[in-house]
Amino acid sequence: MRIALFSDVYKPHINGVVNHVGLLKEHFDRWGEQVYLFVPEQDKKTVDENNVIRLPSIPIADTGYHLTVRVDSRCRDILKRMDVIHVHHPFISGSFGLNFSRRYDIPLVFTSHTRYDLYVQQHLPLVPDTLSDTALHAFFQRFSQRCSAIIAPSQSAAAVMQTWGIQGRVAVIPNGIELGQFQSPEQEATRTEFRIPEYAVVGVYVGRISQEKAVDRLLGIFSALKEEIPTLHLLLVGGGPSLDDCRQLARNSGMEGRVTFTGPISYERIGGVLGVADFFVSASVSEVHPLTFIEAAAAGLPSIGIDSPGVADMIVDGETGFLTDDNDLSFGLRIMKMAQDAQLRREMGCAARKYSQRFSAHHNAREVLGLYQSLQEQ
Repeated sequence: MRIALFSDVYKPHINGVVNHVGLLKEHFDRWGEQVYLFVPEQDKKTVDENNVIRLPSIPIADTGYHLTVRVDSRCRDILKRMDVIHVHHPFISGSFGLNFSRRYDIPLVFTSHTRYDLYVQQHLPLVPDTLSDTALHAFFQRFSQRCSAIIAPSQSAAAVMQTWGIQGRVAVIPNGIELGQFQSPEQEATRTEFRIPEYAVVGVYVGRISQEKAVDRLLGIFSALKEEIPTLHLLLVGGGPSLDDCRQLARNSGMEGRVTFTGPISYERIGGVLGVADFFVSASVSEVHPLTFIEAAAAGLPSIGIDSPGVADMIVDGETGFLTDDNDLSFGLRIMKMAQDAQLRREMGCAARKYSQRFSAHHNAREVLGLYQSLQEQ
């Protein structure tokens, strides 16, 4: 098949969408499909794999995202020959994908990776919820009507999308990861590297250090437990716009020596870094299908997360980790239980590794390709 993928972000940026899109392209290439990936130009020094096409763009503040400004004639010549266009963001690259889909009568597929309703509330706090909800509903109702199919990474994500006004065919296809990269990482890490004591019980968060990920909330909860559990340590892996603020918060709350900030780390190293931790933890409720939970599970770590759409699909409560109520007391009690029971961590970690098997990148790519083929047959 001739496949066009569109994304608002790609390497060298590091996040779940970048990893997912890269894995899709890698598998499609391996199977002999003709696949092109259209992404913004971010760093002229970046060396891309074959058929990654960088579009002229301008940075959007310090978000790590770029605004694509145009598609040239060379790209148009490629796009008009495609069998399917698959967009991974609805607004910027999604609008380009939609326009070319309509112009050349090509099926359009959209995967939702984000809780756009929560992002609007967090980043536009002065806009009344009723107004933002109405605008979001109107946009997605119109956008979805022009899609041939929409992919939701989980059942809970599909349910949330229905509240946005999504219409038409919705296929639930979980995103996947390369399990071996986390089960047997090539690049191992050590606690010494991060100045973490060998006796520490380490909770690790991997992801963007930003407002919507609630890393400041994690710091507050771990700070409240530092006297109760003297061995407890928080490892924060990743970069983002709130990194400096979170470092200052850690200093102000007396967490120096009890929290480690790694800054940005290449995706290839994450499996090894997870190996220095005892459990995974995240306070984010803005997720659709958070692959970091699955990466941790594949590495043999139990997880703690808030019982919310997306996260609830990643944890079997009481078996592979804990789902908590959305309050600091409940969250803190689960962290305390996990930190104080090594046998529980081992048992949950083994169960988590088995659970992760259903989220392989190979299986995900096969299902997505099957969806494309079904659209061709219509």
